[in-house]
Order: sequence, then structure tokens, then C-alpha cells
Amino acid sequence: MKNSLSFHLANVNVSRQGRALLDIAQLQLPAAGLTVILGHNGSGKSTLLKLLSGQMAPDRGEVLLQGKSVTHYIPRELAKRVAYMPQQIPQPALLLVRELVELGRFAWRGWLARWQSDDQSWVSRALQQAGVAHLAGHAVDEISGGERQRVWLAMLLAQNAPLLLLDEPSSALDLAHQYQLMQLLRQQADLPDCGVIAVLHDLNLALQYADRIVALQRGRIWFDGSPSQLLAHPELAALYGIELEVLHRAGKPAVVAVV
Repeated sequence: MKNSLSFHLANVNVSRQGRALLDIAQLQLPAAGLTVILGHNGSGKSTLLKLLSGQMAPDRGEVLLQGKSVTHYIPRELAKRVAYMPQQIPQPALLLVRELVELGRFAWRGWLARWQSDDQSWVSRALQQAGVAHLAGHAVDEISGGERQRVWLAMLLAQNAPLLLLDEPSSALDLAHQYQLMQLLRQQADLPDCGVIAVLHDLNLALQYADRIVALQRGRIWFDGSPSQLLAHPELAALYGIELEVLHRAGKPAVVAVV
């Protein structure tokens, strides 16, 4: 079941006050590898992720998961397939870190069913993977924003859904934790039954870790292909509206702004 998961978007439009936030004719996103969504502010990245996660419905068109509209899944069934990290992470009061991560098992156990030994194993493993096991006994509202992002990621990992959707998961992280996060997402994406779709602002992180990059501009798909294809794009500078230069360090490309 997991390997057959795939999103299909057809004639999707989302508009607000006469302005198109998203306008996508066709887009296929299988549950495999690491796909990064890039684009300037207001390009429609977060809107796209909200559609995929079932947080909102398009004004027109279809967003299908396994051939079924995302909005037609009951929450628990969708949560068994898709784990979603929003851009603005809620800060639940009166919850310990481990208790928050345990919520990731809701899709599989509900509120009243008895926990199984594998539930605790998934939670402990997720805390360890996200590097927050040492925070397990701390209150969520007493840790830093970057730590909360990593705790939320642990909750997604405990959810054990084959698709991870993350909206700017590195935004509150320092440089070292950004790379640790991307390495973890890369490891998840390399699993045979897991796909990762992440919104990023950092072009270099996308170039280094992604299998596929979808770049949006004014709500439309501006580019869809591999990192090497994006790097060779003759109008790469137009994506962000600033002159860019490609450097090579230790055999790896890096893009810097020319100011």
C-alpha cells in the first residue's frame, strides 16, 4: 500500500481577493525520494503544502491521493498516509515533549485503544532520531523555537506515515541543526516506503539534498526537475529576482547572490 501512494493535482486553482495564490495545471508527486518546493515569498509554496495535507481545499480542480480527493479522507485515515508539519508550529500548553511526540501514534491507536509495545518503541526511536531525547521530560512551552521544530519532527516520525510534508522545517534552526535535519530527511527519503516533500528557502540545501525540485513563481510551476537541471537553468536568477553565481567547493556546487 505504501509504495503505491502518489499525489495528483489537476487544474488546481486557489484565489483570494481576485489574486491567484496557486494555479497548477498538472502535477504528480509520488511517495518516493526527497522533493523540495522552492520559490520567493508569496509564490504559493505553503498553499500547495496545505492542499496536499488536506488542510484546505482548492477553489477549483482536484488534489488526489491514491486516486481519492485528499479532503474526502477521514482524519485518522489520512494521518496514516501523510504527516504534516505546518510553517507556524502550535505551542501546546501543559504537555511534556514526550507526550507531544506520543500524539503521533493517534492515527494508529485513537484516543481510547490500549497502547502496544511498538507504540513506545516508535516514540523512543523518533525522539532519538530527531535529537530531542534529552528533552523528553521538559514542558513544550519551555523549550526554544528550534527545539520545538525538532520535537514536532519527532512527532511526525512517530506517526510512521509514508509521506512527510514539512513547511520550512529548518527556519528556526541554527546552521548545524539545519544540516542534521536535512540528513535525517535524506535518510527517511531513502527508505523504500517513505517520501518527503519539504518547502525550503535555502537553495543550497535543496541542491545538496533533493532528488527533485519544484519551483513556484506567482503560484505557477516555474521549474520541475533535478537539482543539476535547475543549476544549469539559463534563467536561474529569475527565480528569486537577483543575480546569482555558482561556485564549486570540494566538488559540490554552491549558489551565492551577487550584490
